[in-house]
Order: sequence, then structure tokens, then C-alpha cells
Amino acid sequence: MDFKKTFSRFKKPGGIAMGLCLFLFFLLFNPFRLLSNANVVLSVTILMVCWWIIEIIPLAVTALLPLVLFPLLNVFSIKEVAKSYADPIVFLFMGGFFIAIAIEKWNLHKRIALNIINITGVNGNRIIVGFILATGFLSLWLSNSATTMMMFPIAMSVIKIMERNKINEKDLNNFSLSLMLSIAYASNFAVGTIIGTAPNIAYVNYISESMHYQISFSNWMVLFIPLTIFLLLLLYLIVVKILYPNNIGETEHGKNYINKELKNLGGLSLQEKRVAFVFIITVGGWIFKDVINNLQHAIKLDDTIIGLSGAFLLFIIPAGLNREGRESLLTWNDGNKMAWNILILLGGGMALAKAVEDVKLINLLDSYFAVFEGANTFLIVLIVTGFSVFLSELISNIAQVMVMVPFISSFASAIHIDPLLLGIPMTLGASCASMLPMGTPPNAIVYASGHVKLKQMLKAGFVLNIVCTFVISTFCYFLQPLILKLT
Repeated sequence: MDFKKTFSRFKKPGGIAMGLCLFLFFLLFNPFRLLSNANVVLSVTILMVCWWIIEIIPLAVTALLPLVLFPLLNVFSIKEVAKSYADPIVFLFMGGFFIAIAIEKWNLHKRIALNIINITGVNGNRIIVGFILATGFLSLWLSNSATTMMMFPIAMSVIKIMERNKINEKDLNNFSLSLMLSIAYASNFAVGTIIGTAPNIAYVNYISESMHYQISFSNWMVLFIPLTIFLLLLLYLIVVKILYPNNIGETEHGKNYINKELKNLGGLSLQEKRVAFVFIITVGGWIFKDVINNLQHAIKLDDTIIGLSGAFLLFIIPAGLNREGRESLLTWNDGNKMAWNILILLGGGMALAKAVEDVKLINLLDSYFAVFEGANTFLIVLIVTGFSVFLSELISNIAQVMVMVPFISSFASAIHIDPLLLGIPMTLGASCASMLPMGTPPNAIVYASGHVKLKQMLKAGFVLNIVCTFVISTFCYFLQPLILKLT
């Protein structure tokens, strides 16, 4: 009997049945003797978490359950629940996605990547440094999956060029492995902007809605761009210099390939210039928003307004003349590339978190949390971060953050420490899964290249998971309170 095929065959119906059974058990028997509304919210939470973990149906479909179950079970009206799906933070992410789509549509991302690689040089280590820098920079603004997919074919071409040279087999294998792992991990570690990862967006929205605390785009960048740079440096040192070193010198073939690709792109096109203009003024708006607001009082900018304004410009500014007339930099057909599933997933997570907050479900755990009061704060930060890093190997990082954040925030409040001190490292850790192909889409993409074996990813990933846990915990514990503090 083929157990793998049998398991795959019964996974979906079995997972659906398990989630529904747990839901009905808690709903009908109320084992914790909760108030009616709190018990309904707990039952729905258990159902959603179960289906998110098993991933038997698309995550975004599970995220729509609050719209159906909360009104159906008379907990909240559909109007109340639907507000979460149209939260301003969802539209901030939408604006960022449209800008990313335009950058990719007009090939600006490839030009940026190739120029960075050309500047860093084309010996073995410098090529990898170039890919790390290019991937890390792009992933601050694009999704990590899109960034990896964009860098992947460039990296595969470079590897093929290297294979034509008479290079020691071990050096070539280590170079190929390091290059692939570096692309995936650099995409994951780019946590320096709010829109850089979905977990960042989800967390910032939660504390805005539930704690009425606003983290500005610029403050997040000031704090976590240095963390991103440090993580990328450690990535290079650990993967390239320590675990899988190569001794490949500069090759003429490699240099020629990069020059050829840049030559094929030609000069900066009109469309690239216009997209770059929109990108620069949007990022500038995010960074200098507070300065602009303080200098005048006629308009009030926030991150969502700036992001959507950038998106509007892309639909308004013409790309140039074509057969059909003056087409804009973006058309609505380009919206097919929008990650609508992520936007729905964000809305569903927010609806669930708000419901948990409104029925005061988390307050029931305060008595259990209180036993940790007086424990070493740094140790608690370390444990929470490590748990988040390793848990994200198994489940979607955005689903993980949306489920964990209410509990982590309540836990922090119960033991009288700043909720940001636990919530932010938990959120950052969720983006750093490095051990398994299913941990993040970038991991899966590079694993499929054939240049990465599972044991090699496990080895490098385990070391980086440990390193990320300590670096993020230390960084957040000592430096974060200097800029971000809730209590």
C-alpha cells in the first residue's frame, strides 16, 4: 500500500471533519463554561486555527468564516464583521502591492538587481553578496515570493555560466547551494519595512485597532532596516563563509553575462523612469510623513493615504503611446496579479482578533499568565521569539501571527511588561523560517532548483533559526524601547 497516496487522499476530508468536530464539541458542550458569545468565538477560533494549520482549503477561504459564522450564530452583525475586511491597513498593503506590480511589469526590478550585482563584482563570493543585497532591497518593497521568483532565473543563469568554467566540483556545488539559499533567506529576512512582510502588516494593524497605538512607517524603518542589514550580513558569513565556502575567482564568462543582460535591457525606459518616480515619492512620503504634517495643517497624511496615492498615480500617469492609445503605467488587467488572497487573509485575521478582544476571551487566561510575573524579561522575549521562528516552519507565518498576537499581547500585559516587547520580536521571528521547504514560499522555490538538498537546508536553516532568535531578541530587548514603547 502506498501510504503517501493514501494520506493525501484522505487529508482533505479528514482535516475538514476534524475541524468541524472540534468546532461542534466546543460549541455544544462549552467545556470551559464561558459566556455564550465568548464560547462561540472560541469555537470559531479553534475551527479556523485547525484549518489554517492543516491547510486543507485555501487560507483566504478559511479567513472568510467570520463573515458567515459570527452573524449566523448571533455574535456580531455582518456589518460589524465586514469592517475588518476593509480596514485601512488592508488598503495600505493594496497600495504597496500595486507599486510592486508596476515595478515588475516594467522590469525595473531586474535592472536594480543586475546593477547591484555588477557593482559588487563577479567572483564567487561577490556574486552572492550582490544577490543578497539585491534580493534584500527588493524584498523590502515586494513580496518575498515575487522577489525570489524574479531573482531565481537570474541565479540559475549565473550557475549555468559557472558550470562552463573549469571549476572544482565542490566549489561549484557550494557556490550553487549558497546562492540559492541566500536568495531565499535574504527574501525572508527583509523585515525593515511595514509592507515588507504580511506579518508586519497584521501586527501593526492589531496594535492600532486594539491598543490605539500607531507605529509610523519611518519609525519602523529607522529601527528595523539596521536589523535587516545585520541579518543579511550574518546570512553571508554563516552560509557563504562558514558552512558552504567556495574559492571561485572572478570569471570572464560571469562578467560577460551580467554585462550582456544589462545591455539587453538598454537605457532606462520612459516607463521605468515614471515608475521609479512614483516609487521614490511614495517611499519619501512614508518616511517624511510626520515632517510634512507638522509643517502644514491643510492636509493630514497617513501611510495608507500615501500608499493608495502612489497606486492612483500609476493608473493615471501614461506609459506612452501604443496602438490602442495612451495606456497608463498600470491597467486594471494588471490587477490580476494582485495578491487578493493575502488581503482577504489579513481581513479575516483582523475580524477574528477583534472578536476575541470584544468578548474578552483573552482575559480568562490572565490568571494563568500571572504565574510568569517576575520572570526574567529577556528570557521570556527569547522563548517567545524562538517559538515563533520554529513554529513558522510548519504553518503560514501570517496565520500564525494573527492567531498568536492577541495571546502574546495579553500575556505581556498580565506580567506587566510592554506588549510591544513581546509582540514585535514574535512578528519578526515568524518571517525567518529557514529549515524546511514548506516554511516559506522562497524556501520552496529554491529547493525546487535541484541545487539544494533537504539535509543542507536543514543544517543551514537550523543554525540561522538559532541565530535569528538571539539577534532579534537582543535587538528588540535593548534597542526597540528607545524608539517604540507602548507602556
